[in-house]
Amino acid sequence: MRKIFENKKIIFIVVGVVFGLVILLSSITTIESGEVGIRVRFGSVVNKNTHEGVNFKIPFIEQIEKMNIRVQKVEVKTDSSSKDLQEVDMSLAVNYRINSKKATELYKTVGTDYEKVVLEPAIEESIKAVTSKYTAEELITNRSEVSVKCMEELTKKVDKYGLSINDFNITNFAFSEEFEKAIEEKQVAEQKVLTAKRELEKEKIEAEKKIVAAEAEKKANSLKQQTLTDNIIKEKFIEKWNGELPKAVTGTSMFDMSTIMQ
Repeated sequence: MRKIFENKKIIFIVVGVVFGLVILLSSITTIESGEVGIRVRFGSVVNKNTHEGVNFKIPFIEQIEKMNIRVQKVEVKTDSSSKDLQEVDMSLAVNYRINSKKATELYKTVGTDYEKVVLEPAIEESIKAVTSKYTAEELITNRSEVSVKCMEELTKKVDKYGLSINDFNITNFAFSEEFEKAIEEKQVAEQKVLTAKRELEKEKIEAEKKIVAAEAEKKANSLKQQTLTDNIIKEKFIEKWNGELPKAVTGTSMFDMSTIMQ
């Protein structure tokens, strides 16, 4: 009997230790850096602050829901229409975070599934509202501007829930095959026009060079003619004279070339 009693005592001790460990572990929750804890008692939020590190709670009565307040990323694929009624398929990447001061209110009003319930629908609404103000071609050429406008629109929609938008990126645009072909043809045509303009400018420059060269030659010839005085002509003649005085007869009179030497 004594042995049986001792065995039961050991069992009770073991059960008590195990139960105590369960109670202890159920009373402790660790909040890591970048998280905020929401204390919930019987399904209702208790306005009692939690902090990073070890937090105690009433076992089996309270629980602490963890909310991630680090920067998070959500990727969305959606479609919309441009101002000129072109269908646009878009891939988006949005960086956001939970405002730690509004985390409790977010949990109360939305819960932990805030991406599906609030963020993703707001992203789709924002992109549709913005793209409808741009033509398909403008969406391509003003991509950065469109991203900024979408971010501003999205911020207005989710700020009241305690979500802050850090960045909004349009990672891809996709249009219909017909539209992409039309864009490609337009780019080819514009490139041909640009090439033609360059050739025309080149020809214009070459023509101007020739005009400038001709004007320079004309001025040089004019300058030469101005410097060819009678004395210079005589000097040139003397340099080439062999000592004989040629004479020329014209009609009934004779002209003596020696006169030019006077």
